[in-house]
Amino acid sequence: MQGKGIVRFFLIAFVVVSIIQFLFVLPTNKVEREAERYAESMASTASAESQDSVKKAARSAFLDSMSSETVLKIPLISSFSYQDLKSRQLAYGLDLKGGMSVVLQVDLRELIRSRANNAEDDTLVKALDNATQAQSNAQDNYVSLFVDEWRKIAEDRSLAEVFAGSVEEVTYESTNGEVERILRTQADQTVNLTFEMLKQRIDKLGVSQPNVSLDAARDLITVELPGIDNPERARQFLQAAAALEFWDTYRLTDANLQTSLITAIQRMSSTDGEREVEDIVTTYVKDSLGNDTETVASIDTFYKDPTIDAPLQMGGYAAVLGLATEKNKDEVSEFLAEEKNRSLFPRDLKFLWSREPVQLDNQEEGEEGMYELYGVKIPRGGAAPLEGDVVTSASADPDPQTGQMQVSLNMNQQGAKTWASLTTRAAQNGNREIAIVLDNEVVSAPRVNGPIPNGRSSITGDYSTQEAQDLASILEVGKLPARTQIIQESLVGPSLGAENIRRSITAIAIGFALVFVFMLIYYGGGGVVSVIALLLNLIFIFGSLASFGAVLTLPGIAGIVLTIGMAVDANVIIYERIREELREGKSLKVAVRDGFQNSYSAILDANVTTFITAMILNYFGLGPIKGFAIVLMIGVVSSVLTAVFVGRLMVEWWINKDRPMSFWTGFSKNAFANVNIDWLSKRKLAYTISGIVIAAGVLSMVLRGFELGVDFKGGYSYNVQFEESIDVDAEELRSALTTSLEGSSLVVKEVDTDNTYNVVTDYLISSTDTTAADQVMMKLFEGANTVAGGSLDFNNFKNPDGKDTYVTSSSKVGPTIADDIKNSAIWASVFALLAIFLYIAIRFGRGFGKQQVAYPLGAVAALFHDVLVVMGIFSLLHGLLPFSMEIDQAFIGAILTVIGYSINDTVVVFDRIREFMNQYTNRTKEEIVNMAVNSTISRTVITSLTTLLVVAILFFFGGTSTKGLSLALLIGILVGTYSSVFVATPIMSDVMGDLEPKEVKRKSFSKAGAKAR
Repeated sequence: MQGKGIVRFFLIAFVVVSIIQFLFVLPTNKVEREAERYAESMASTASAESQDSVKKAARSAFLDSMSSETVLKIPLISSFSYQDLKSRQLAYGLDLKGGMSVVLQVDLRELIRSRANNAEDDTLVKALDNATQAQSNAQDNYVSLFVDEWRKIAEDRSLAEVFAGSVEEVTYESTNGEVERILRTQADQTVNLTFEMLKQRIDKLGVSQPNVSLDAARDLITVELPGIDNPERARQFLQAAAALEFWDTYRLTDANLQTSLITAIQRMSSTDGEREVEDIVTTYVKDSLGNDTETVASIDTFYKDPTIDAPLQMGGYAAVLGLATEKNKDEVSEFLAEEKNRSLFPRDLKFLWSREPVQLDNQEEGEEGMYELYGVKIPRGGAAPLEGDVVTSASADPDPQTGQMQVSLNMNQQGAKTWASLTTRAAQNGNREIAIVLDNEVVSAPRVNGPIPNGRSSITGDYSTQEAQDLASILEVGKLPARTQIIQESLVGPSLGAENIRRSITAIAIGFALVFVFMLIYYGGGGVVSVIALLLNLIFIFGSLASFGAVLTLPGIAGIVLTIGMAVDANVIIYERIREELREGKSLKVAVRDGFQNSYSAILDANVTTFITAMILNYFGLGPIKGFAIVLMIGVVSSVLTAVFVGRLMVEWWINKDRPMSFWTGFSKNAFANVNIDWLSKRKLAYTISGIVIAAGVLSMVLRGFELGVDFKGGYSYNVQFEESIDVDAEELRSALTTSLEGSSLVVKEVDTDNTYNVVTDYLISSTDTTAADQVMMKLFEGANTVAGGSLDFNNFKNPDGKDTYVTSSSKVGPTIADDIKNSAIWASVFALLAIFLYIAIRFGRGFGKQQVAYPLGAVAALFHDVLVVMGIFSLLHGLLPFSMEIDQAFIGAILTVIGYSINDTVVVFDRIREFMNQYTNRTKEEIVNMAVNSTISRTVITSLTTLLVVAILFFFGGTSTKGLSLALLIGILVGTYSSVFVATPIMSDVMGDLEPKEVKRKSFSKAGAKAR
């Protein structure tokens, strides 16, 4: 009765979990359908050009309005808003939903520099430069790298002399280690604060179910933005430091700036340092009577050689000192910063450029705009008179007079006081301009006509509604404590995500169906129990993922499919053991009891080793691979619970009612029952075959190498889908892109049968320019457009949800993250093998004698064998098969999974060998090993077969995104099954040597004792 109650409890619990999830999904979907209808109605009245943007804005506004509204009320429990329900649902990753994913590196260089007494110390600057360079191929945090570089070049100098006095806890007696610890603590605080403020920003971005996570050990922040349709906007949102400052400004009429700038322009425009001026015409603003005033309207400089254009043109209106095109900005900045030119200007003048270019009245249509050069006044302390930390709120609204969008700011009491002082001084000094600067760029420089005492201000510019709202959101959250840089980026179009979901569901459904049919045909009544257990297993996995707030990705789907196959393993181990007990003549109840009892050790060892590899994969993996590892860990736990616990309760509940239950059918009753093969005698042949395969693989690795994915070598990767009417081949596209992406390494290959090509390039991958990704996209478009005969549209091409020819997905991996991923992969593999070695050593004997180390040595040797074979095959076949065989994060996930699967199989065999050695003390080692392999061969074959079934379905139906992963798993399962019998077991036997005879203790026997027993 107790078993019946527990079974009912678990069944009810699983049903309740599914109902709760169903209740969460239904009202959420209802709200989203209403949002879609509302958006369509709003878009129907808009112009054809703006319908998409209006629809997206209306949908977002509707969902925002519903975010706090109660949409589900459960009596006596709680009420749930739309946002509450959405946050409790299982979130889809970008590869299933579409969107953008980035990995941000928190830049700690300026933090360390700001903490130093002398930020210009040559040793300090060099150590920082070296640490920045070392960070591109090291896994240590930036502070540790900086301290290491300091020790190398500072000779006997102590870090304390640089940081004492400016860092509170550092004294002149502090050791380098103590300074490092203090700096690391401050760096951790900065990274955590940056992470928290970035989350606040993202909350204002209007993305449904964003996922933001921090890797504190490496100062990395991973951000996933499902459904984002404007990558440029997202990049700006994520990387803008939002350092808002207010500065007094210079004019050309101040401090002979006009003469100084003319001299600088002459030097800049002459090859010998001077340029002869023919004429200078200065135009002044007229007063009401038509007379010239002192205010300069414009200054035109005419040179004797009119063919030479000056990179910097004179300004003269308001606070604008000069003008330059975008391509000349850097040249002008570098020139003005040179000592001989810097001395021409006041010491407290700092040059800044405008954030956006302006179109001048005399510019021809289509000519690029000019960036304005400003000069701001730096106070003695160096800090801006007023900074953004005084802003209490910011909002975007149209200017009442011009109708243009502006960002209105409200300040706290101290800020309002300082702002009043600034504006009063500017107004009294000839209605001066105050420069409003964001991230070292002037966003506006309004003229002050009178004091502003109420702490209110506004930022004007040629902003769209969305741009103004984004700027207001960023300023309201505040300045990030440290800058962030995108070092990895992925974009997936919604159409590709929908296709991935369709294929994944197909793979899961077919895989389940095949496993179910097999279990029913092979195990009869026991198969019914296993099917129910597998269904409960699936419910448990999805329920757990939703409860933990995990994100389901395409590798996660692969993990579920793999878990289906591996979950059968526990059932197979149990059922095969029950069948053995039944063949020995035991009753059904006794056979079930003993079968479950004798299976626990093998099931525990097999699943613990798989769980260990999944944990290591989760620790070292990034992005979607973490999702794969989490699914695998949950799958291992749920498989054990459903097969061992729930499965046993269901079986015993059934047979305790004296109902019959079979564990075989007519054709499977005697399958593998009388296997009697001398496996050890074939080990020399197996060693030879394995040696040849491994040697061929290693030779290929040396000569052919691997098809390294962008994860490992860095670069940009794009999938470009051409419309069916465009006849394209890989060589033609490669030729066109070689021209447009001149000077870069380039790989172009066909990835599917629907006219889709993968392009990988390292063009501008090391550039720090924030527009580098856009420049690469433009070059990609140029090459694709050449192939398409000039018929493509750029906006449609780069839109992830475009039509005709367009980029379906893209990713960027910088050199830093590429090296980080490679190092993580190596360490993950090393730690997995080491952890398994230690676990097997502990489980299969204590000490370091031959018999104790034989088991872990045999197991780890087989794992090395499996890894080398899989990698060798990928090296041999890449470029020969019609799909990608890249070595990337997914491949490393597959390798570690193969390690877990292979050791799973090996442990089951080893567990039976250990059992037989304790049971058959009068047999030789060879006899015992062969008996153990023969008795477990049914489990080995059946488990491998069921797992191969579901992984094969994933390979054939899962699409190109999982082809490489599923192929590695297919090879790994086959090789892992082979190595358990032909590599691990023979090596274990060879290392162990001859068995030592065991002393069998005889128990005393008495009639009284016999009666007692």
